[in-house]
Amino acid sequence: MENIALVVGATGITGSNLAEELIAQGWTTYGLSRNPTSNIQGLRPVKADLMNEQDLAEALEGISPTHIYFTTWMRNDTEEENIRVNSMLVRNLLTVLSSKKSVKHVALVTGLKHYLGPFEAYAKKGVLPETPVREEHPRLPLPNFYYAQEDEVYRASERDGFTWSIHRPHTVIGYAVGNLMNIGTTLAVYASICKETGRKFIWPGSEAQWNGVSDVTDARVLAQQLVWASTTESARNQAFNITNGDVFRWKWLWKRLADWFGIEAEGFDGTIKPLEKELENDHEIWISIAEKYNLKERNLARLSSAWHTDLDLGRPLEVMCDMSKSRKLGFTAYTSTEDSFTDVFERLRAENMIP
Repeated sequence: MENIALVVGATGITGSNLAEELIAQGWTTYGLSRNPTSNIQGLRPVKADLMNEQDLAEALEGISPTHIYFTTWMRNDTEEENIRVNSMLVRNLLTVLSSKKSVKHVALVTGLKHYLGPFEAYAKKGVLPETPVREEHPRLPLPNFYYAQEDEVYRASERDGFTWSIHRPHTVIGYAVGNLMNIGTTLAVYASICKETGRKFIWPGSEAQWNGVSDVTDARVLAQQLVWASTTESARNQAFNITNGDVFRWKWLWKRLADWFGIEAEGFDGTIKPLEKELENDHEIWISIAEKYNLKERNLARLSSAWHTDLDLGRPLEVMCDMSKSRKLGFTAYTSTEDSFTDVFERLRAENMIP
């Protein structure tokens, strides 16, 4: 039977890298999003609104996917609203596809807030399960839209008989422009501004993140795990952490990233210096840089998601993942974290997005 993938959120970091991986493996691949792009050769775009069942039904009328990869979410003002909206997105899609009886597997991408709770919770209380976090840790007694999304997948699985997998990456590193959670592109833009203006590349985050052991997730490694879990018998109906497989300290990596751009790094000096505040007055500077180097994107807000980078780098806790579960089952993909960042930087330069 032919594998037909539907990537939900195909314009994001995770979704776009996953689509490229599926197409490279010979899958028929559809990419669902509100505003499809044609940047990925071989991807079949589907324009649809996940909040509108009728719109979804019409958009998917002639499509019967065997594998669903849910890689998107919508940010709202409160966690209660996050729960309401993001569970609806999953529920609507699986409801519309239910009558087709074509779906064999659903993979859902969430993240480490499964263990940390919403940002407001761990930022204030600093409570975290023992690290490295492991998949068997129980749910926290806190509202969490990841739990609500999982529950929608479980319910639909019981109804329709498909298998499932849950994937919990740490901070995702990968190439994507216009994505709301993109630390790689955000740091590349910040470093480019520092180089052009002579400013120092100042660490924006916490002491715990600066000195502690950490890990991240290359979007390409995440894509490989998503395909592996959806096609491997022993991986079905399981939740998996996913990171690059190495660990590092930001106090080491920060200077390495600065060196790539030929700028001076400044580490943690006792105070958090949010990147969102550092960049808030740089919109005109970026326009001048874009004009000077004839860059493709003049809008700083489309490239930088400083608010999300601040959430990651400002955590008051050391955070890392255990990867034993999927390793034992045969998933062995690995990449160097430094390479994850520099590969993004090189592609941004090659695509004329940074000077």
